[in-house]
Amino acid sequence: MTRPRLCRVVTVPMTFETLLRDQVRRIVAAGLDVTLICNPGDGMAAFARDAGARYLPLPLARQLSPRHDSVSLAALTRLYRRERFDLVHSSTPKAGLLSAIAARLAGIPRRLHTFTGQPWVELRGAMRVAAREADRVIGRLDTQLYADSGSQRDFLIAEGIVAADRIAVVGAGSISGVDLRRFDPVGMAGERDAIRRRLGIDASARVIVFVGRVTRDKGITELVEAFLAVHATRPDLALLLVGPFEPDRDPLPAATLEAIHSHPAIHGVGFCLEPERYLAAGDLFCLPSYREGFGTVAIEAGALGLPVVATRVTGLVDAVVDGETGRLVPAKDVAALVTAIGALLDAPAERRRLGEAGRRRAVTRFDAEVIDAAVVQEYHRVLGTR
Repeated sequence: MTRPRLCRVVTVPMTFETLLRDQVRRIVAAGLDVTLICNPGDGMAAFARDAGARYLPLPLARQLSPRHDSVSLAALTRLYRRERFDLVHSSTPKAGLLSAIAARLAGIPRRLHTFTGQPWVELRGAMRVAAREADRVIGRLDTQLYADSGSQRDFLIAEGIVAADRIAVVGAGSISGVDLRRFDPVGMAGERDAIRRRLGIDASARVIVFVGRVTRDKGITELVEAFLAVHATRPDLALLLVGPFEPDRDPLPAATLEAIHSHPAIHGVGFCLEPERYLAAGDLFCLPSYREGFGTVAIEAGALGLPVVATRVTGLVDAVVDGETGRLVPAKDVAALVTAIGALLDAPAERRRLGEAGRRRAVTRFDAEVIDAAVVQEYHRVLGTR
């Protein structure tokens, strides 16, 4: 029996190598013939081979670029016409736009897309209009749409981007759930002291951890300002920033960069394939983002027993239950961030209560194996094979 042929398309290799790495393996194991398309990446060929999938590199500009995008669109359309996949499934904005158009032109009958956040929310002028319209094109051309959180689904419907009867949320939300074997407080217990020793952080210090892109729209400016304010009265406090800077795409203000690079209690470690090791070194996780699709890292932090301080924005209101697994504050509000962080640092029993609830919620609602099985089931539903 011929296996159904699935193509997964994203913009950057990191999406496959981090968020989707176990999901790809499970989809292959479920009997689908899987092809992966994204920008060229040094580790992608090995990743695909190990997962039992095929990898086809295709240059895709992350930002809108008519010249580059037209070349990529032509190449993707030719590829789709040649391969005749049974199903294509895109994630991330640029891959979603090009895949929707190319798959429609190539006559691919089943065209899926998962929305994982709307960058245009923080844009202004012509760029906002263009990026917003790109999401509307995806919504019109693809045959089935998903959001990785209920609040994002509601937002897309309210904004007129998609019709309510054509967009769903798989399981409880997120794009791939949480690997509870990796994000395990017992298994990671030894990392707390090991990471602190390596970074020169005292074993008795209280540590705030951030994981994600170290950019303006992740709220890094507000986080650094809040940290400096709290640190002024709590000198044993440290801030750990885990993730890449993006100076060409979303640069930080000069003052924020100066503080990150010069303050002895701020530690930037760059991109890491094992963020659980750094989360295990923390006492509190903070994600003061301006926008999110879901905020899986907040669930990962909760799985490791960390309380979360995050912003009350689309996506994060699904990832964090205010008062149960963490605290939600208004976006771009440094004073509110200072108050929430300070209150939790002064209340170890409350931190423990929130962290325990975060672990329970991750286990009962966001187990990666359950989410991935639901994704496979959805493929079979769309294909009509089960």
